[in-house]
Amino acid sequence: MVYLDTNATCPMKPAVCAAVLEAMERHGNPSSSHRYGRIARRYIEEARASVAALVGVKPAQVIFTSGGTEANAMFFYGMGNVSCATSSIEHDAVLAVTPQATRIPVTSDGVIDMDAATIALAALPKGSVVSLMFVNNETGVIQPIATMAALAKKCGHFLHSDAVQAVGRLPIDFADLGLNAMTLSAHKIGGPQGIGALIVDPKLVLNPLLKGGGQEMNRRAGTENVAGIVGFGVAAQLAVDDLRDMPNRAALRDNLQQSISSIGGADVTVLGAGAPRVANTLCVSMRNTPSETQVMAMDLAGVAVSAGSACSSGKVKASHVAKAMGFGQDVAGSTMRISLGWQTTAADLDRCLDAWRNLYQRTRQSNISNAA
Repeated sequence: MVYLDTNATCPMKPAVCAAVLEAMERHGNPSSSHRYGRIARRYIEEARASVAALVGVKPAQVIFTSGGTEANAMFFYGMGNVSCATSSIEHDAVLAVTPQATRIPVTSDGVIDMDAATIALAALPKGSVVSLMFVNNETGVIQPIATMAALAKKCGHFLHSDAVQAVGRLPIDFADLGLNAMTLSAHKIGGPQGIGALIVDPKLVLNPLLKGGGQEMNRRAGTENVAGIVGFGVAAQLAVDDLRDMPNRAALRDNLQQSISSIGGADVTVLGAGAPRVANTLCVSMRNTPSETQVMAMDLAGVAVSAGSACSSGKVKASHVAKAMGFGQDVAGSTMRISLGWQTTAADLDRCLDAWRNLYQRTRQSNISNAA
């Protein structure tokens, strides 16, 4: 199998796996004062320092969570009952916990509409919460975080960014961006699943989402996932290598995009092609060919990709991101996301292109036969 679904979960890097296994062979509660507990605590704090260094913050600003979804919820619920605005293309982990939020539209390229954002933020009461994802998980489009942060500050609001698809793909300095909070997830950068972090401004006061213990500096109760945290720390250290590899990854992605566009012509739409994107993501629509059909056909050909969006039951839905960008059902219901990782080779993308070409030719031949 060729694995091209890194935006869903990046394969764990060997050094991360080794560190996790070593940590699992140890025992001891990090809150215990004996030697076993102190060793476990040291593991956690070393990992915290590594994650902090990756995004330019102090270790005390890192709150470990069970993943990106919990980190998002921790921020919104922790801020209390305040008004909120988000972009219309956020991940469901943000949309689901902000049902009453103002949704700010995006342009046809998938970038937040700053004119609309200016109007929306001006209409919110001072002290509201604004959330804008750093990189869209479907299209890879990079959002203007620093610009939005400046606008939020001017209006007296707090800005959060779900950055799970940005870390390890873009250099990030939390303070320079002007953020108040940011969400990270280990399994997007070659770390283990089930561990993430919320990065917070030192001056930000959050009500704990989970109560019952003093862990994570009294901000998140529950015995820590030591092995997961250790893996996150190692993945954070290795993410520097990923940043260096981004030009090569972009070249691979661009070659695949050009080949698919040449084969499909007017039947192909590349979502976000006119905007800055992270190097590893390609979201392409094969017009009027359902996303579910494409994903299944690619899987049968030995290539793992994903639809633009899928609900928890596994039933593929039309991409809400594509719809927010102004596309109709012919495109929004036909998106496929190809996401490259540290393990991806040129040969993998050749396999992907062959599978895509065969699928495209079959669907078009079927259309011709049906029309006849």
